[in-house]
Amino acid sequence: MNLLTVTAALLISIFANAQDYQNNSDLVLRDIMKGHDFVGHLPTNVHWSLTGEHLLFSWNPESAPGNSTYGYQLKSKETEVIMPDFYQSNTDYYGGNLEDYQFINEQGALYQFDAKNKTMQLIYRSSSRVRNVQYTGGNYVYFQVGDDVLAYCTKDKCIETIFTFKDGNAPSTTPPPTSHWTEEERQLFQFIREQEESNAWYEEKYEMWTHKIPSFHKGQESVSNVQFSPDGRYMTFRLHTATKAEDTHVEHHISQDGHTYTSNARSKVHDADPNNRLAIYDFDRDTTYFVDCSTLTDIRKKPEYLKEYGDTTTRYDADRNIIMHSVVYAAVSNVNVMDIRSYDNKDRWIVSIDLSTGKITEREHQHDEAWIGGPGISNWNMVSGTLGWLNDASTFYFQSEETGYSHLYTHNISNGSRASVTSGNWEVQNVSLSQDGTTFYVISNETHPGDKGFYHIDVQSKKRTAILTQPGAHEVLVSPDEKWLAVRYSYKNKPWEVYLAPNKTGGEMTQITHSTSEMFQNYAWFEPAITQFKASDGVLVNARLYSPDENVKNNAAVIFVHGAGYLQNAHNWWSSYFREYMFHNLLRDNGFTVLDIDYRASAGYGRDHRTAIYRHMGGKDLSDQIDGRQWLIDSLGIDPDRVGMYGGSYGGFITLMALLTEPGKFQGGAALRSVTDWYHYNHEYTSNILNYPSSDTLAYERSSPIYYADNLEDRLVMLHGMVDDNVQFQDVVRLSQRFIELGKENWDLAVFPVEAHGFQKGYSWADEYRRIYELFMDELILNKTE
Repeated sequence: MNLLTVTAALLISIFANAQDYQNNSDLVLRDIMKGHDFVGHLPTNVHWSLTGEHLLFSWNPESAPGNSTYGYQLKSKETEVIMPDFYQSNTDYYGGNLEDYQFINEQGALYQFDAKNKTMQLIYRSSSRVRNVQYTGGNYVYFQVGDDVLAYCTKDKCIETIFTFKDGNAPSTTPPPTSHWTEEERQLFQFIREQEESNAWYEEKYEMWTHKIPSFHKGQESVSNVQFSPDGRYMTFRLHTATKAEDTHVEHHISQDGHTYTSNARSKVHDADPNNRLAIYDFDRDTTYFVDCSTLTDIRKKPEYLKEYGDTTTRYDADRNIIMHSVVYAAVSNVNVMDIRSYDNKDRWIVSIDLSTGKITEREHQHDEAWIGGPGISNWNMVSGTLGWLNDASTFYFQSEETGYSHLYTHNISNGSRASVTSGNWEVQNVSLSQDGTTFYVISNETHPGDKGFYHIDVQSKKRTAILTQPGAHEVLVSPDEKWLAVRYSYKNKPWEVYLAPNKTGGEMTQITHSTSEMFQNYAWFEPAITQFKASDGVLVNARLYSPDENVKNNAAVIFVHGAGYLQNAHNWWSSYFREYMFHNLLRDNGFTVLDIDYRASAGYGRDHRTAIYRHMGGKDLSDQIDGRQWLIDSLGIDPDRVGMYGGSYGGFITLMALLTEPGKFQGGAALRSVTDWYHYNHEYTSNILNYPSSDTLAYERSSPIYYADNLEDRLVMLHGMVDDNVQFQDVVRLSQRFIELGKENWDLAVFPVEAHGFQKGYSWADEYRRIYELFMDELILNKTE
């Protein structure tokens, strides 16, 4: 069947009431863009009740305005809505055990839960919310209310404020100097001397009856990460000086009163790193002192990229700014480790702190000239990586990318020995430890980069036992008694559902929820193949391939570019891009071949894949798209003049870079919520990859589409939400102005007044994807038939 015949055979409208652009699929665009109202409301937030009798999850099978908590009871095997009942439905609790009790922060109040009798007792509630509940052993539970730190004594049932943080600077303890006149009056008049004696006597009596609460004046700094040592003697807290970077603003044009209003949003990428200090308060000595981090390895080391700008010195004159994460204690001892990161993203240290002196002992140092990141290590300075203790209280575990893939390691602080627990060309995604300390519970992609399987690893022998490894993704939470697994599982054409499985080999998963709608079930959803092609530099790149049936194939192709950069979409589980997945089914039904590439910087493939875009976004990540296009032409017979591209966020950015730096390769591109100039994106993401904007201008300018605006030749449609507080509307406005000034004609801009970065309204999604479909029909089909 030739292209003209195929085009003439497209008999069903893409919209039920439109005839301009025909659609040969049983899917209707306006329906599938309703999202969960079409697919079904899938369960989320899977967890266990405090007693372990219920498997709990958030769900909305009745299409109510919001989710409710549902519980599957293990004994009765029945699923029901859980009415407000803390021990059954609570999700925000401190899980520290005190005999048969747990202490819970529920709705900003402190409760004690009696697991034996299944009763809740209110311990503390006020107009201010309780936060940061900690039980470290002994007789005290600590928590914060406002700027006060309180302790609940489980023995005598009393609550006491034990520390407070005060604004401003501490008053001077040096008495003011006395003047000549003051001293003269004292010597001349007995009345003055008697008054002083009387005041001193009353002050002494007052102090005898006054409870003095230890305090710290925080000046202009903010306080976070308040923690207590297991023996209760030491309290650590982080002091943070906020960055001086200016906030941005988002303008809202649709409002209840018809007036525009402005909301504050994040700052742009900047050079103004905040400053952090870690303080220790010793209750026995009533003194505060600071942790000394000046001995960290290479704390003053300069990054290599500065040499490109003529800076040949290797060290800064002062320590780099760092952030300290939570102190992790070994069981009930004061033995500890802590994760520290440099704000320039190059280094991670794991240290132990001598709480009595504030001195550190360095246990682990990780360095990356690109940026520290990866599963269990974290790509964000504000987020700690995997860090915990074995039950021997001498060995901690952590993750490292030292082999090129994120794996699990142990380090014994008594003898300094370090051991690898896992290895191979795959990644450990998540780690926890069994209660008896004998088994690691691990999720990894050992079987395939596009799978997430659940394993047991024996702590001593390192033997790995597969528990749940069928293709797809398993999100697993072990029950309190560790006999059962709460599992959220999906496959690439089967959405997420909740399952129950025994925590042992050979057990089968029992499906608990059935969420998909009848409309969704009535369509035979295509199972895209996970394929590979060789990039121009020899690297094998994974991709999802949607191949149309031969009788409808039109020799046109669309390349979809997933967002976030460090995200994965050529996998075997239900995609977060599920609307796009359904849209690709519609495209396939209409004869299009669709390729969805896990380009360089995508998650799941190790360190080199992750950092391949360092200092050049729009480099290897774009060349993978170009190589994918060539593979479609060479291997699948796609017409080189019938290839389009689209994507959102980072995918929109790549689409812009493709059209502006590789003109002629793609006949049409749709760029959704796209970054157009990295100087204007947020700090945390951008500085990871492109360094500081003032010191690496080359990286920013070669990575930003706005600098290539003069190259636009092919048809471009840009689509953007006007209240996007992530990739802000200003981005697309600035690029539009460049196109206007350059006299470019082959572009369009569609704006969505009420939508932010992630669209919420089905009608907005439908309008957006109508425009994308029309673009591909125009540029790849209708304009090519002659």
